Amino acid sequence: MTHLHNQQPAPAPGSQPVADHDLSDALLERVRQAVQDNTPLRLVGGGSKGFYGRPVVGETFSLAAHTGIVHYDPVELVVTVRAGTRLADLQQTLAEAGQQLAFEPPHFADTSTVGGMVACGISGPRRPWGGSVRDFVLGTRLITHDGKRLHFGGEVMKNVAGYDLSRLMVGAQGTLGVIDEVSFKVLPLPAASATLRLEMSRDTAMARLAEWGREPLPITGAAHDGEALHIRLEGGPGSVADTQARLGGEPDDVDFWQRLRELDLAFFSRRHDSRPLWRLSLPHRAPAVPLDGDELVDWAGAQRWWRSDTPAETVRRHAARVGGHATRIDLDQSHGIETPFTPLSPVLAKYHHRLKAELDPHGIFNPGRLYEGL
Repeated sequence: MTHLHNQQPAPAPGSQPVADHDLSDALLERVRQAVQDNTPLRLVGGGSKGFYGRPVVGETFSLAAHTGIVHYDPVELVVTVRAGTRLADLQQTLAEAGQQLAFEPPHFADTSTVGGMVACGISGPRRPWGGSVRDFVLGTRLITHDGKRLHFGGEVMKNVAGYDLSRLMVGAQGTLGVIDEVSFKVLPLPAASATLRLEMSRDTAMARLAEWGREPLPITGAAHDGEALHIRLEGGPGSVADTQARLGGEPDDVDFWQRLRELDLAFFSRRHDSRPLWRLSLPHRAPAVPLDGDELVDWAGAQRWWRSDTPAETVRRHAARVGGHATRIDLDQSHGIETPFTPLSPVLAKYHHRLKAELDPHGIFNPGRLYEGL
């Protein structure tokens, strides 16, 4: 089954423009007061990704009311948005112009914000083919530790001190400063798409994907759920139809990709499986990881989800042996868990501490969100 523009929801009839509320001055004053009082701040957008990271002790500093699309040029494929803008609102505006955020970010809740999306840096199933969040960030306006608003990257100002500060914000989870605005590169929606289901084993699927990866096929999604390989094709109608005929399989539910992106498949639900959930990020052709449990493969093998009772140290050791790392995720923990990320090596820890000391010397921005002591 081939679809036109089916990856983003159609705009609702009579949809309203994104609310424009510039609270920059109030945010600046709050940061200055926190520095003066030596008060740690727990930065929050929509609260949809609180499970991803460690708990933070500090006064809640919400950016959810700081909303608005500051600038959008569909011709130049550039949009600038305030951090508190709802991700769904931005995507609707882009869809009305036939465009999208190509890295397919998850929401996890209707409250998901643009700032939280950038801070967590999580990309969807299109990641290996379309790029990551970091690849599409052109620039940021940042509220710094000394209570200033500075532009970095993009069209405005060169980066300083040897750091690409705009992209450093991606995945930093608010530990280096407060994201005020972000500029993104956007891309057109695909003219056509198709979703296929091919019954085959995991090993056969990985071999087929390695073979197909050497050809210019319009694949933008590849996941194996333990029983079948799910493939998404996107591009021109002719290319999609030809590839669909070549690969075979059966038409699949197009909602599969949204449910995978939002971790809404039965595999991710504690109601179906109470074992710990692990996300392994690996080279896409890494060999199978010898863990006990059940696996769901995404990103054509580069992202592997596991439900396993294997001890954390063993999971991370196996991931490291094949050139990757493992993250423990508990979707039911709204404020995070104590040790979600692979511990840093001494060398990496030194650089993280140095960066934190330079960009947040007072230690007020989301202290300990990534690692204890940072």
